[in-house]
Amino acid sequence: MKILIADDMEPLVVHEIEKLGEVDLKPANLNQAIANTDVLIVRSATKVTKELLGNAKKLKIVARAGVGLDNVDQAACKEKGIKVLNTPGASTNAVAELVITLIMSSMRGVQKAHHQMINGKWEKKSLVGSEIEGKTLGIIGYGRIGSLIGKKASALGMKIIAYNPPPRHEDGIVKYFGSFDAFLARCDVISINTSLTNETKNMINSKSIAKMKNGVYIVNASRGEVIDEDALYEGCKSKKIAAAALDVYVSEPYKGKLLELDNVYFTPHIGASTKEAQMRIGEELVKLLKAELGK
Repeated sequence: MKILIADDMEPLVVHEIEKLGEVDLKPANLNQAIANTDVLIVRSATKVTKELLGNAKKLKIVARAGVGLDNVDQAACKEKGIKVLNTPGASTNAVAELVITLIMSSMRGVQKAHHQMINGKWEKKSLVGSEIEGKTLGIIGYGRIGSLIGKKASALGMKIIAYNPPPRHEDGIVKYFGSFDAFLARCDVISINTSLTNETKNMINSKSIAKMKNGVYIVNASRGEVIDEDALYEGCKSKKIAAAALDVYVSEPYKGKLLELDNVYFTPHIGASTKEAQMRIGEELVKLLKAELGK
């Protein structure tokens, strides 16, 4: 059994995977290495395209160490009879905690304060922020991650509303909105936690931003393509959007014009980047592989 690990993995996880078969770790030429591979393991960096799969002669499993599968051509995998696995629950808490961090730090201007101080400035009057208690947090995508964000934010005194397609669940915390426009008009803060689909691509655009409250805060830790970055730039520049905090981008690493603005805060796709989450991802991945391979 030949297992190809295309992206970085925790050493302890690699050690466990090595018990399942012969491991090829981050080969220089992925197109060549995949030819005789039985199992391909990726995170978010490697794109499992139809072209890449065209080089695979023995591939039985593509395993994504993480939640989203938009870097895997699932249709091409299905066509070739390749099973696709992922680890949807392992990073939930890590992402939820990051979103809460981004909400609080953007509303208090923590990053701006940090940069001012390391540049020798002490400008308290420019750093009058807002408290989260009593504010309405609108969550787009009230699933596994979104509902945990709702639980944590509710404990901090926020009111929780959600825009989410069925199925949906009641937890005594959230109020659902069927109208996207009505939802947007109620939010003081918007957290985007939806998957990328034809319906959600660019759902945050110039028209939807116009429907939002003046001075809204936006946090995106889902997929960059959900936001029209040009529209976000204009919204933040005009201060219609008080601040935006982004962990994901249309193109990564991000080098676009949003970097020019002092009310947009950035993290480099670190939603799942905690020691605990990485170990949970690895443990769940190994468990799935053992079940599939009969180990």
